[in-house]
Amino acid sequence: MARRIAVIGAGAAGLMAAGRAAELGADVVLLEKMNEAGKKILVSGKSRCNITNAAPLDQFLSHYGRNGRFLMNAFHRFFRDELLELLARYGVNTQTERGGRIFPISSQASDVRDALLRYGTEYGVDVRYRSEVREIAVENGDVKGVQLANASRVSAGAVILATGGASWPDTGSTGQGYLMAQSLGHTIRPLRPALVPLTVTERSIAKALQGISLRNVRCTFWTENAKGKVRELRMPTPMPDTGEMLFTHFGVSGPLILTASGAVVETLRKGQPVTLSIDLKPGMSEEAVHNRLQREFEAHSHQRLRTLLQGWVPASLADVLADLSGLEDDRHVHRIRVEEREKIVALIKNFRWTISGSLPLAAGMVTAGGVALNEVDPVSFASRKVTGLYLVGEVLDLAADTGGFNLQAAFSSGYLAGSDAALARAGRQ
Repeated sequence: MARRIAVIGAGAAGLMAAGRAAELGADVVLLEKMNEAGKKILVSGKSRCNITNAAPLDQFLSHYGRNGRFLMNAFHRFFRDELLELLARYGVNTQTERGGRIFPISSQASDVRDALLRYGTEYGVDVRYRSEVREIAVENGDVKGVQLANASRVSAGAVILATGGASWPDTGSTGQGYLMAQSLGHTIRPLRPALVPLTVTERSIAKALQGISLRNVRCTFWTENAKGKVRELRMPTPMPDTGEMLFTHFGVSGPLILTASGAVVETLRKGQPVTLSIDLKPGMSEEAVHNRLQREFEAHSHQRLRTLLQGWVPASLADVLADLSGLEDDRHVHRIRVEEREKIVALIKNFRWTISGSLPLAAGMVTAGGVALNEVDPVSFASRKVTGLYLVGEVLDLAADTGGFNLQAAFSSGYLAGSDAALARAGRQ
C-alpha cells in the first residue's frame, strides 16, 4: 500500500488535503476519531464559518506575526481566490462583511463542511469515522502506515497529520497530534491558548459588568520589566485602533481582547505583569471629555453622577464608574469639584484592569505553539524528519488573529500537502 495516503483528522486541513490528493488520483483514506467530519468548522465564526479574509496578501500575512513568512509560498500557490473558486464548485457562494471577513452567503458553517466532504468523496476518498489513530508507523525513517486505537493497522506510503490543536476538545482537538509528531522526533513549541478570553484581578467589578458589550472602544495593554519600566505591550499582529469588547463574570473577551490575548498570555508566562487600559471614548481627547462633562454638569445640575453617565455608557457601567469615582451617591453633579471631575475623566479615558491570566488552553479558539516550522518544508508541508510525513493546519506553530486567517492557513497547507503527497506517490516527484 505504498501508494495509499492516510490523512489523520477530518477538519479543515484534513478534508482539503484528502480531497486534493484524491483529485490527483491518489488512493486516500481519511481517518476521523469523531462521529462526523469538521466539528470545529461547524462551530467556527459563531456557526457561520469565517472562511477567509479579503485583506491583501502582505496585510494578510502580518496577522500571523513573525511566523507569517512561512506561509508566503503556500499562499502564492493556493490562496483566497482558489479557495473560494473550489467552494463555489460545490455550491458555496460567499459574501464579504465588516473587517474583510468572508462568510458563506447562507451563513451556515455546515455548507462549507459539506462542500469539502463532497470534494473528497467525489474523487473516491474513503472516509472512516470513529477511527482514532494512536501511532504513525515508521521504519528506517519512512512512513509505513498508522496504528489505530482498536489495534488494527492501515498501511500507507504517506501520512498527512491534520489533527488540529488542543483547543475545543469537544470537537476532537485534544492535542494528540503533537504527541505523535514529537514521538517521531519533531520539536513542539510550547502550547498556549490563543484567541482566548482573559481573566482579571477585579473579579467583583467584572461580575457587575457581566454581559455588557462595548463598541468603538480602544484597548491598550501595558507591562513592566524587571527594572520597573512600564511600556506598551508590543503585539506580534496588528491591533485595530478601535473595536468591540465584552465583559464577562471572570474578566474580558470580545474581538479586541481575543486579538491581543496571544501576546498577553506569552507575557504573563514570562512572569511580567499586564494591565489593560480601556478608552471608552477614543474619539474624544481628555480635554474634550472634561469640557463636555462640565457643560452637562451645568445643564443638569441636580442630576446624580450615575444618572448623568448613563448618557455616556450602558447603565451598569455608569453605576460602576460612579462607584469607582468615590463620590457620595446623593451628591448632585453641580457640587463636583474640578479635581473630582478629572478623576471621572480618567475613568472614562483610562479604565484600568489587572490581567491575572486567561481561560485554559481548551477554551482558546486556536492553539498557539506546535510543531517547529523549521522542521517542515514550506513548499510541500513535508516533514524534514520523516519521509512520507506531512504536517498541516493547527498542529503547526502557526496562530493568527480572528478574522478567517487561521482557516485559510489550514486550507492552504492541506491543499499543498495533498498535492505533494499524491504526486510523490505517483512517482512524479
